[in-house]
Amino acid sequence: MNKTASRSKFSKIIAVCAIMALVGVFALAGCSSQSSSSDSSSNSASTTSESSSTESTTLQVFAANSLEKALPEVEALYTQQHPEVTFSDTQYKASGDLVSQLQAGASADVLITASSSTMDKADTNGSIDESTRTNMFNNDLVVAAAENSNFNVSNLTDLGTDSTITSVAIGEPNTVPAGKYAAQALQSAGLLDFTTADDGNITIQDNDFVTNKLNAGADKVGTVASYVREGQCDVGLVYSSDIYRYDGIKNIYTIPADMHKPIVYPGAVCTSTSNADVANDFLNFCLNDPDAQRIFSEYGFELAS
Repeated sequence: MNKTASRSKFSKIIAVCAIMALVGVFALAGCSSQSSSSDSSSNSASTTSESSSTESTTLQVFAANSLEKALPEVEALYTQQHPEVTFSDTQYKASGDLVSQLQAGASADVLITASSSTMDKADTNGSIDESTRTNMFNNDLVVAAAENSNFNVSNLTDLGTDSTITSVAIGEPNTVPAGKYAAQALQSAGLLDFTTADDGNITIQDNDFVTNKLNAGADKVGTVASYVREGQCDVGLVYSSDIYRYDGIKNIYTIPADMHKPIVYPGAVCTSTSNADVANDFLNFCLNDPDAQRIFSEYGFELAS
């Protein structure tokens, strides 16, 4: 073979090798692209899976009327920290009415009442999980008057002896816990007396104070505050927290705690809930989160020890 033919054959071999090398490069690039695409798809699927695992939850809370201002702020704070949890239209009513609603078949996730006795009824009715029950807040009972009034009380007996005070409002004692505490305090002051039935309901006995001054028919403690603010009654017995949440009224006398049973707000998870873990976490949040504690304190509630 001459030198020219040899060089030609060698050039062909070099060309074939170059082509094969280029094919290999493109093949590797294709594999890399497919791998990257596969990894991207895998990551996307993983993200979707994680996203779907965080399910949204809506809690229904039944709460004592006196929590009407403080609790919405705490609920908003909880949602801020737990975006997957929101709250439906929280029901703020007299504790006895809320317990009756649950007994009649209403559904809720959390119940917070303004007295131990109403929570006892909810427990007896099977409306709450007793193992989740906890004392949440304490409160004080005060005599409230209109902000622009001149009434002065230095002792609870003044409500009976002061001729300038012609009407005293309290909540209905058998549905409004503040009304029952008020009746106990007025009994301690010697202004009224009542009998207690086996179911815990009380019947106030008639006397001059009851007949001539007492208005014991308010459907909730907020109604007592409105009677006072609007001048329908001279004074009313409400919680100290109500002074913070209602405009137009002031505290003119704080009733000594030993004149009535301790004012305790228990909370519990309802048996009708399908969100028991979240409901219990919200109760714990109310008691342990520093910002939640600050909000309750601003509205006059003391954390139960």
